[in-house]
Amino acid sequence: MDLPRPELALVPRPRRLSARSGRFRLDRTTRLRVTPGAGPAAVLLRTLLAPATGLPLDSAADGAFVLALDPALTGLGDEGYGLTVSPQGVLLRAARPAGLLRGVQTVRQLLPYEALSGRPVRGVPWELPAVEITDVPRHAWRGSMLDVARHFQPVSYLRRYVDLLALHKLNVFHLHLTDDQGWRMPVAAHPRLTEVGGRRAESMVGPAGSDRFDGVPHGGSYTRAELRALVAYAAERGVSVLPETGVPGHVRAALAAYPELGTDPARRLDVWTHWGVCENVLGTGENVLDFFRTVLDEVMDVFPSPYVHIGGDEVPTTEWELSPAARARAAREGLAGPRALHPWFIARLAEHLVRAGRRPVVWAESGVALPLDCTVMSWRDPAHARAAALRGHQVVHADHRATYFDYPRGAGPGEPPAQPGVVVDLRAVHEVDLAPPTPQAASRVLGAQGQLWTEFVRTPEHIEYLTFPRLCALAERVWDGTSGWRDFTARLAGHRARLDALDVPHAAPPPGPPVSFPHTPHHPSTLPLGRESYRKDPA
Repeated sequence: MDLPRPELALVPRPRRLSARSGRFRLDRTTRLRVTPGAGPAAVLLRTLLAPATGLPLDSAADGAFVLALDPALTGLGDEGYGLTVSPQGVLLRAARPAGLLRGVQTVRQLLPYEALSGRPVRGVPWELPAVEITDVPRHAWRGSMLDVARHFQPVSYLRRYVDLLALHKLNVFHLHLTDDQGWRMPVAAHPRLTEVGGRRAESMVGPAGSDRFDGVPHGGSYTRAELRALVAYAAERGVSVLPETGVPGHVRAALAAYPELGTDPARRLDVWTHWGVCENVLGTGENVLDFFRTVLDEVMDVFPSPYVHIGGDEVPTTEWELSPAARARAAREGLAGPRALHPWFIARLAEHLVRAGRRPVVWAESGVALPLDCTVMSWRDPAHARAAALRGHQVVHADHRATYFDYPRGAGPGEPPAQPGVVVDLRAVHEVDLAPPTPQAASRVLGAQGQLWTEFVRTPEHIEYLTFPRLCALAERVWDGTSGWRDFTARLAGHRARLDALDVPHAAPPPGPPVSFPHTPHHPSTLPLGRESYRKDPA
């Protein structure tokens, strides 16, 4: 199949691109001229191009490939860059280091598609087409969330995932570290969180054909050293790692480790082996708040991100309503009732983060008023994002009907198992609504991110099949945001060759039997109430 020239298949599309005549060849004589402050970009360029090309790209004062940091280029902002390629040389400029890192990814994409291979490629002339590019992102928050709580993935795979994000100029890797089914974040003060909460046992088999039970022993957790190394690796690629340790719901794994955190300290629970929303929530005593303040202190020690996610979604209040201690706490705080303990709890931990100089991030929920210091991730309905922006919150769009990649990509018989519900196809992602409610609130709409919950996703191959090429469409939307559907799909035809070079499974499923991924068939009618229950318009 004839593919478009690489410069016609850039994803995301640059803000401005003008083609020129001629080409610049990179070979063993090519040298980099690296100005002060541009060193990290030069290192990244060499690191990314070496596997396929084998080119050393050594530094020299008279190098024809120039990487320049120029703070006077204020119009490029924090992440914009300018790239000029002529037959005589290359000039990559930016006002800030992050801009140079974005430009490096464009250089990768301008080379022949094989340049992205992780293996040596012979017989390919490594030529850049002559172009003039000026590129500035439309949105500051361009992210992807991966749930490693339901199914653990090793750090080696997380590094690959970061590389895929960086290629698409995404800058936030949201790492969902804790949930009912597993706790992956090491906390030195509370080691049982990973020792006990990091493993779930084999459960009794549920009803025939049911997916309500996981049924498979599973475990894993990270060390602080692993996570710190991941943060550094991501930073070298211009990606910030956003940690999420959720409260006060989705905490069954923590309650299994420390029963005293619950509404019934005498009760003993296991790490949950079901999917859906667990009814068990945290208690409301000062000991619980202090426990999770300590957790957050250790999270902040490992993750320097200015944002820290504290969950806040899907919090059943039944246990609080039945708990004398919780009812007494609500009365003592002057709250209308136990249901109001949900935003109250979030506010207490948000205060702790703000005092530490961080910005709390919370999933938006219907009827839950959050402190204005909280950045809101709106997942149920875009209307929630607009309302939050009007109230004064920073907002990240995460609409489940456009950004949840655990939904199937299509409805064909060859589609592998995924979260039951609506199909989120490529066009739905490309058309995600990021419009601000008013011009005045535009600055509060930070951007958007894709979500991959992993109840039904165990392997890296399955992760990437569900993520790509949908994440390409989201990257397009949050970086440029002006391209039409036909323009995007025309470029994607070439960009798929880059995914092939990276061994990313992305092709449309063939008709016939389902694609083989390790997975138990699911049946929506037997699933408990949970995230999968919000596939229709939420209230």
